[in-house]
Amino acid sequence: MSEQTVRRPDQARPKSTVFFRPKKRLANEIDFWRGFALVSIFINHIPGIVLEKITHRNFGPSDSAELFVFLAGFSLRFLSESRSENLTTPRLFMRLEARTFTIYAAHILTVVLALALLASAALWFETPLILQWHNAQTFFQDPVQSIIGIAGLSYQLGYFDVLPLYVVLMAIAPFIVLLHRFAPNILLPVSILIWVATLYNEVNVPTWPIEGRWFFNPVAWQLCFVTGFVLARPTGIGAWTRNNHYWLRWIGFLIVLAGLIITWFALWPDPFTAPQPYLFFVFEKTYLSPGRFIHLLGLVAFVSGAYVWLDKFNIFQYIGSFFALLGRNSLNVFCAGSLLSQAGQITRFAAPVSITTDLLVVTLGVMIMTVVAWMNEWRKRL
Repeated sequence: MSEQTVRRPDQARPKSTVFFRPKKRLANEIDFWRGFALVSIFINHIPGIVLEKITHRNFGPSDSAELFVFLAGFSLRFLSESRSENLTTPRLFMRLEARTFTIYAAHILTVVLALALLASAALWFETPLILQWHNAQTFFQDPVQSIIGIAGLSYQLGYFDVLPLYVVLMAIAPFIVLLHRFAPNILLPVSILIWVATLYNEVNVPTWPIEGRWFFNPVAWQLCFVTGFVLARPTGIGAWTRNNHYWLRWIGFLIVLAGLIITWFALWPDPFTAPQPYLFFVFEKTYLSPGRFIHLLGLVAFVSGAYVWLDKFNIFQYIGSFFALLGRNSLNVFCAGSLLSQAGQITRFAAPVSITTDLLVVTLGVMIMTVVAWMNEWRKRL
């Protein structure tokens, strides 16, 4: 037989067309969608840019934040369950909490660089107004309390408030994994009960020194994280979704279609006229309201497996490899993308607004994010 017709067992295309495939293919699909979410977040964090109008948040209630957190929970299963080593409880805590500290350190560094970028822009353009962007004025007016707040995650800049949520979710990840190990059938119900109680009582984490609440409420968003983790299971509800994916895809299509209609025709519920408790009936991002969460599940059910089908086309393999590269290095790329988004905002502030400027900002930003991902993989190979 010729070399072209011989395929090693580990290279064979899986027969399944859903999220739940052999680990190598599954990881590729997770990395692909995570990279897709990272590019979308980068674009969405530059308000008014022309490409912002074509990101998937314009076609339904949920956006890339829900997808990113869901995939983080999905990936937690592979981070916490290793066939090559016996992850005892102490080893599990050490692995996951070490990851938590890495994310925390990345967040602190990113925030410091973001503040330095705003200060530099304010000096360069002689525009003190820039120091008030994204909730930064408190830092420049009261740096003592602000430094404490940044270190304690209670003071968050606008567009830099996703990583604090991720830090909290990874900090509680060992407890999620352990509860799953000893009582797998009650993990999701407990998470749902906490989420429902949060919506009903409007529970959130306060901010300081500015009085307010976290934009991404970790008490509510833990459900998105846990759901991803539970659906990654080869048994239980994960196996049920795999076995019934044909029907779930159609249900997901109907949910996506409903979200498209709601978005296009602006059929958003009015919080002032919605029944009480109103958080159950509006599309509130801070509390991950049911409408946003259901749309996320429908979107996942609808597009799950699309990666394997598209991967059959040669042209898509390059696109898939590109997004997967970003997804494999998600933390580094996310931090770089956040800073590049802020640089893009400053560029659009200083330069004449035009399609050319917008395309240049996005192109350079994505190119730098790609270089960051490539350098991180190069460093790992060394």
